[in-house]
Amino acid sequence: MKYMVLMYADPAATEAMSAEERADVFRRHEALHQDLEGSGEMLNGAGLAYPKDTTTIRWRDGDGSATTDGPFIEATEQLTAYYVIDCASPERARAIAERVVDFHVVAVEVRAIHDSFGMDGA
Repeated sequence: MKYMVLMYADPAATEAMSAEERADVFRRHEALHQDLEGSGEMLNGAGLAYPKDTTTIRWRDGDGSATTDGPFIEATEQLTAYYVIDCASPERARAIAERVVDFHVVAVEVRAIHDSFGMDGA
């Protein structure tokens, strides 16, 4: 089953990280990538631009769409990176996700991917 692992962090804390802290985060993610690529479980993943550099487009009933600068939801923690993994069970997906929670990535959401955009009634 495919899963999306969504990582959340405080962008201000990310900007304030020392070079040593950034190197530690990089090393841990690189080790995880290598493990998951070796097992065939890593399909994709990337870090995302800071939320302040995003655009949100919302549907306004009767008015079409409206565009605003910034993230979809105002919050301290914002979506910062993601992995797409393919593994045998929800438990395995959660075990992978637990490897990225730390002082930087303070929350991780694990969500199953439905190939038909979630519209298959599941």
